[in-house]
Formats: sequence, C-alpha cells, structure tokens
Amino acid sequence: MLQKNIESLLEQLRKYEQRYRRKEFSVSLLAVSKRQSIHCIQNAFENGLTHFGESYASEAIEKIDGLRDYPITWHFIGPIQANKTRLLAENFDWIQSVDREKIAHRLNDQRPIEKKPINICVQVKISDESNKAGISMSQLHPLCVLVDSLPRLRLRGLMAIPAPKTDLRAQQSVYKPLKETFNQLKSEFLTLDTLSIGMSADFEAAIAQNSTLVRIGTSLFGKRSESV
Repeated sequence: MLQKNIESLLEQLRKYEQRYRRKEFSVSLLAVSKRQSIHCIQNAFENGLTHFGESYASEAIEKIDGLRDYPITWHFIGPIQANKTRLLAENFDWIQSVDREKIAHRLNDQRPIEKKPINICVQVKISDESNKAGISMSQLHPLCVLVDSLPRLRLRGLMAIPAPKTDLRAQQSVYKPLKETFNQLKSEFLTLDTLSIGMSADFEAAIAQNSTLVRIGTSLFGKRSESV
C-alpha cells in the first residue's frame, strides 16, 4: 500500500507541474512521519523517499537515533519550544518553523561546530487563526535578515500552514501573497530557494502557487497511529 501511495503521489506531482507550467522535478515531496513507526519510515525510505518531517522533538529523536545508518534528511516542522532547541540544533538538517528571533539565536548558538549550518525556513502566518504559529508578513523581513546573518544557520525558505479550505481557487488565493513575497525576497537573499507549502488536502493549489516542497502525511501513510 505504501509503495502504491508513493508512486501515486509522485505521479500527481509531475502532473501538476505540467498543468501549472512548472519545471519538471521542481517540486519535492517531504514525507510527514510524525506518529509513524520506525519500521514505516524504513519502508518509505526503501521505496525511494529520503526527506522526512517530524513535529515532536522527543518522538523524533528516538527515530533519528534508531535510523542513524540511513542517509535520511530530517526536517523539523512543528512548533518550537525554547527548551527543545538544543535537541533540534544537534539532530536536524532542516528546521522549517522558525518564527522568533530568540529561537533563531538559540539554534545558531547550539548548532555543533562540526555539523553543517542548519537549513532554515521561516514560518509565516497567512491565516487569521490564533492557534497557528508563524510570524506576520510585516515582521518577516527583519527575521530573514537575522537568520541570514547567523553563521550556523542558512536561510533557505518560507513555510506556511493555512486555515483549511476545500475550494481550489480559495486555496490558491491564500497562498498567492506568500508566493509574491517569496519571489521578492529571493532577489535579496541568494540562498532562498524553498517555498514549503501544500499538504495532503491542498498541494495542487500550492504547486499552482510555486511551491517547491509539499509536506504530505495522511495521503502517504494513511491515518496516524496514536503511538510509535
């Protein structure tokens, strides 16, 4: 089942690239593996996936430790607690949910010197939901400047999680301002190349609005387990 899901999703990515006149293979798949077992991640890796996203630090570290022999690229995509930044800085290749200067400084200071700089996406709040993390559009540029200036971080992109919408046009309209902002920022920040938008329910709209990385969990693995 997982192999078929992977093949189907990759086929859809290529179809939407063509439909929206995107360059072939310009959109990558991030497997959201929170609440999935180590065995399930191994299976996905053996079927060609190498980038995995986790949202809970303690759960993720157990998986990372258990899969040290696998050349997996790990992304942290959940809300960041200040007391967890050392775990994240020491273990992840990407952190996609930076939305505060304090967190950026802590990640920079706690990144081991022998490791490459952490790839950072700044999380932007694009929907009016009080429970969603993310920095406002008006505060985005100063945070990008800060991240770009810190030596143990590498500014790579923007990430967002919008309020759910079922209509394709409505989904696109939410993403469009972020796409435009991303295009503007790319002229200033030369390492900025990743627009991390799109999940199981709206990745077509995200690809239409220039997503380069879609984060897929449910459509890939099915319903999440309560334990790992």
